[in-house]
Amino acid sequence: MTSQRRQIPKIDYGIILTIMLMMIASLVIIFSAQTTGQYKTNFVLQQVMWYTIGGIVAAVVMQFDSEQLRKISWYLYGIGLVMLIILFLAPENIDFTRKVNGAQSWFFIPGAGAIQPSEFMKVFTILVLARIATDHHVKFIHKTTKTDFWLLLKLGLATAVPVAFILKQPDLGTSLVFLAIFLGMVLVSGITWKLLVPIFTGVSLLGGTVLYIAIKMPQYLKFLGVKQYQFKRIYSWLDPYTYQSNEGFQLVKSLLAIGSGMTSGKGFGNREVYMPESHSDFIFSTLGEEFGFIGGSIIISLFFLLIYQITRVGLDTKNPFYSYICVGVISMIAFHVFQNIGMTIGLLPITGIPLPFISYGGSSLLSNMLAIGIIMSIRYHFKKYMFSSND
Repeated sequence: MTSQRRQIPKIDYGIILTIMLMMIASLVIIFSAQTTGQYKTNFVLQQVMWYTIGGIVAAVVMQFDSEQLRKISWYLYGIGLVMLIILFLAPENIDFTRKVNGAQSWFFIPGAGAIQPSEFMKVFTILVLARIATDHHVKFIHKTTKTDFWLLLKLGLATAVPVAFILKQPDLGTSLVFLAIFLGMVLVSGITWKLLVPIFTGVSLLGGTVLYIAIKMPQYLKFLGVKQYQFKRIYSWLDPYTYQSNEGFQLVKSLLAIGSGMTSGKGFGNREVYMPESHSDFIFSTLGEEFGFIGGSIIISLFFLLIYQITRVGLDTKNPFYSYICVGVISMIAFHVFQNIGMTIGLLPITGIPLPFISYGGSSLLSNMLAIGIIMSIRYHFKKYMFSSND
């Protein structure tokens, strides 16, 4: 009997192909969105530039192994936190950090455009949460309720600190992404369900209660500092046609665009519904109108394929740090997709988060490519051998 050793490829070409297909879809839809005349900027060329830079970033990050990622995780987290603090402390009347759509979330760099630190902070937080969970299990080999609670507290604090500054911008949508990452990490961290069930039940009840009060008794939430425009967002989500002249305008137009696309769509470039932000947050509405249910299903299938590929990477590796990173990236991408598509069809309230790899946006695309680069590094530095025997 002889043994043959076969090594799994160091580069995951399946992930690369999936990202390339998403890039093509992104450029096609953005090209159509900008032909309506509501934009003067050539977003297609800029998206090509961001994809090119993102590909370089992913290729560089792919060279970092597990130990190197662990060492720099807290440094990256600190850098991201410093940028959020600068945004928080910066005056509102300077061009360097001026407000856009009511949120002070960007740095404006001459010649480079706008940079949104919270997008990169998501990836940095994933690395830190993965390190916290890994180091905790190394230190506390024998699990108890006390050690599980201590791990939950550490994960919660590491997530809450950046979220506190992001909420001040204000940016609720991005803050919810951090919550999704945190929940994903907690679910696979080995914390006992004796802690998780009461906590999740309490949070669910609290969220339901707040939503009920906002709808039925909004006067009570005003005492907690909830602004009038935040109430209107909820009302326009529940009854968009009553508020279609202002807060519900985008949702009504989105529903009309997607609904009019029907099964196969109106065809490339044959849009009839005016849709603000059709190249960014509401790009799925453009997709639905031009390519219909079939086009939307293809894009969603690509996301399922990407999540499956990342899941496979996480299951193949025996490195816990790597596995936690995969869970964090999956949680981030899955929530983005669910929230973005959900808001365009009225399933969820409107929040300003883009559709990963499809929507136009430099910071969003670069952060996602950074995450993909980390996933690629897991495969690149991971060796697994399959053994087979021949008689």
